[in-house]
Amino acid sequence: MKAVGVTRNLPVDDPACLVDLETETPAPTGRDVLVRVEAVSVNPLDTRMRAVPIAEGASPRILGWDAAGTVAAAGPDATLFRAGDRVYYAGSIRRPGTNSEYHLVDERLAGPMPGALDFDEAAALPLTAITAWEALFDRLGCALDDSARTRAILVIGGAGGVGSVAIQLAKAIAGLTVIATASREESRTWCIGLGADHVVDHTDDIAAQVRGLGFDAVDYVLCLNDTDRHFAVAADLVAPQGAICSIVANRAPLPVERLKDKSARFVWESMFTRSNFQTADMIEQHRLLTRVAEAVDAGRLQSTRGQSLGTITAANLRRAHALVEGGHTTGKVVLAGW
Repeated sequence: MKAVGVTRNLPVDDPACLVDLETETPAPTGRDVLVRVEAVSVNPLDTRMRAVPIAEGASPRILGWDAAGTVAAAGPDATLFRAGDRVYYAGSIRRPGTNSEYHLVDERLAGPMPGALDFDEAAALPLTAITAWEALFDRLGCALDDSARTRAILVIGGAGGVGSVAIQLAKAIAGLTVIATASREESRTWCIGLGADHVVDHTDDIAAQVRGLGFDAVDYVLCLNDTDRHFAVAADLVAPQGAICSIVANRAPLPVERLKDKSARFVWESMFTRSNFQTADMIEQHRLLTRVAEAVDAGRLQSTRGQSLGTITAANLRRAHALVEGGHTTGKVVLAGW
C-alpha cells in the first residue's frame, strides 16, 4: 500500500523530510478495524512528531492523526462497524499514523462519519473535535445543553483547529457567550462565522478588551496557545469558582497559587489520554464522535476545513506541514485521495 513517512529528521523545506513509501497492508485483529483512508488533515502534533529523533536504520515513521475513510475489514471482536461503513477518527499516537492507504484503528476511537460531509470535510474534525469536546464537557464541566446560557467562556486561539470546533460547541451545544481571540482580520471573520459573540486581539491587552466588552470575569477559559504567556490573564479573568483548561504544555512552573482565593480550577486536556492508557472508558471517544456527527447532520456544527492541498503525497504533506508550522492557518489543512 502507499504511505508517506519520515526516515530522517529534517526541516520542512528539505524534500527528504517526508517521503513516499510502499508498505504492507496490515490485517485487523481484536477490536481493530482496517480503514481505507480517503482523506487526512494535518495538526501541529504532526509537525512535532516529525522532529522526534529517529534512529538510523529504523523503520520509517508514518505520521497522521486525523482520517476519514471506509472500513475495509473488521477484527473478530469488533462490533461497532463492518465493511463498507464510513468512519472518521484520530487514532492513537502510539501506533502508525493515518498517512497511509490503509490504517488500523481500535473501533472504540472511531465514529460514524457525518453523512452531510465529504471525506475531506470530515477529516478536518476528529482530533480537534475530541479535544474541544473533552476540554469543554469533561474537563471544564460545561453543561451539555444551554442551561448555562448566562455564562461566558474565553477561547484563547479561536481560529486554530481546536478553537474552530470549541467556538461552535460552546455556542451551539453549551449555549455559552463566546469570546474568542484572533489577531488578523481573516481570523476574526472566521471566528465570528463560527458563532463567536465577540473577538479580541491576543497581541494586545486581553483583559482590558474583555472588560471593555462589559465582562468583569468569565466562567471558563480555554487556552489553546502558549500557556506560559496566557496563564496570568486567564487567572485574572476567570470568575470565582470558575475553571481554566489548557491543551498546551508549559515550559516553566505556573503560578497556580493565583487561583486559590477564587477557588478556581486549572485542568489539562489531552485527547490521547484514553488511548495511551487504554482507559476503561475509551469508548467515550466513539460516543462523542457520534454526537458530533449527529450535530453536523442536524446543521448545528460545520466542518472546519480551511485549505485543501490535493492528494495524499509526500510533496503535498510537506506543503501542509509548512503551513501549520507557519502558525497562520485558519481551520484545518486537509488532503484527499491517493
